[in-house]
Amino acid sequence: MKNLLVIGAGRSATALINYILEQGRIHNFFITVADADIELARQKINDHPNGRAIWLDASKHNDRRDAISRHDVVVSLLPPQMHLEVAQDCILLGKHMVTASYVSKQVFRLGDEARPRALVFMNELGLDPGIDHMSAMQRIHQIQKKGGKITAFYSYTGGLVAPESDNNPWHYKFSWNPRNVVLAGQGTAQFLEDSKLKFIPYRRLFRQYRLVDIPSMGEWEVYANRDSLLYKEAYGLTNIRTLFRGTIRHRGFCDAWNALVRIGLTDATFPIVDSDQLSYHDLMEAFLGISQHTGSVKDRVAKMIETEPDSDVMQKLEWLGLFSKRRIKVKNATPSLILENLLLEKWALGPTERDMVIMQHEFEYELSRKKRKLTSTLIMKGNDSADTAMSRLVGLPLGIFVKLLMLGKISTTGVNIPTMPEVYEPVMAELEDYGVKFIEHEQ
Repeated sequence: MKNLLVIGAGRSATALINYILEQGRIHNFFITVADADIELARQKINDHPNGRAIWLDASKHNDRRDAISRHDVVVSLLPPQMHLEVAQDCILLGKHMVTASYVSKQVFRLGDEARPRALVFMNELGLDPGIDHMSAMQRIHQIQKKGGKITAFYSYTGGLVAPESDNNPWHYKFSWNPRNVVLAGQGTAQFLEDSKLKFIPYRRLFRQYRLVDIPSMGEWEVYANRDSLLYKEAYGLTNIRTLFRGTIRHRGFCDAWNALVRIGLTDATFPIVDSDQLSYHDLMEAFLGISQHTGSVKDRVAKMIETEPDSDVMQKLEWLGLFSKRRIKVKNATPSLILENLLLEKWALGPTERDMVIMQHEFEYELSRKKRKLTSTLIMKGNDSADTAMSRLVGLPLGIFVKLLMLGKISTTGVNIPTMPEVYEPVMAELEDYGVKFIEHEQ
């Protein structure tokens, strides 16, 4: 019997655990779900005969190593900063490791230790990163195989709210880690445009967005993701002229989020002492700093962010309750944590509400002296707030790959992302059985 350890039973774990438990019946796998919230882990196992739940504080290295030592494969769904310790334990104990997270430089350096031990450390195997890599590599290899030369590649993904459940002025609700949403984009986005390097620092990121047409869904905003340049070599696109990866949001979102950035509400660098003694109105007044203007806090904030008091942006801020006399609920919190807790309430998916994921790739290429463009689009909706499209699209690729690994069908060792046919062909083929299908248009 092969034994799998899943560390973390949060939002993205449900589809993975359900899939691998059912595969356990077929292939004689046993699955352990470990979490600091033992009740949450038990809910995910749901008394399945091929699974069990255990309590684990993953920060305690002896307990963590003991759990890892009793399994063949480890899936880490921990916060990204904790993957390195899990990876080091897996090297020490000779265990395979799979994550949905971006590969850090520290984890990447472990490749030289993993390969001679015949260990598989597969990362970026969720939605974005994950399905974006695999679906893109399928098309890239197909275009190259028929002699095409790719000149531009654009890739966009958004975890969104389905139109039928969209009932707030932000047109957004949480379907994944709220903290990641609040802190998204911090740093400097890097991409390639017409063979020129382009940099967008965080302070300008949500002002310099693209408008993109999604077939049957209309026009959406896209802001630049992290470092697109990392994927130039990974995708085998060394001579490409334009390479851009971005995040999809509804029209109007970026301008309003830019206001939150300018005010300072996404700052995670300092705690506000006794923040629970303040109202949101007090917080907004504090962020005005040295003000030369008179009038209401709302009017002065509007002036500070260079918009009108009755603008769409200000209406979105007011809808959040940022000008209310309501007390902040968290003590000694950073501005970003205060914002996160407020958004958790305002942007929650109701029990019967549905999320939606949109992913779109655009390939511009030359073939037989003709310029061509291939657009490949995935749109998927969840069933409700428990069975979300986000959970499925993060968890299913992980589950399918883990099954292949435990069945001995993966030979690529070391630290990798899923850009090789050995991985993307079987994973994408099985994902189609779950409704993950890209619609393509070529011109």
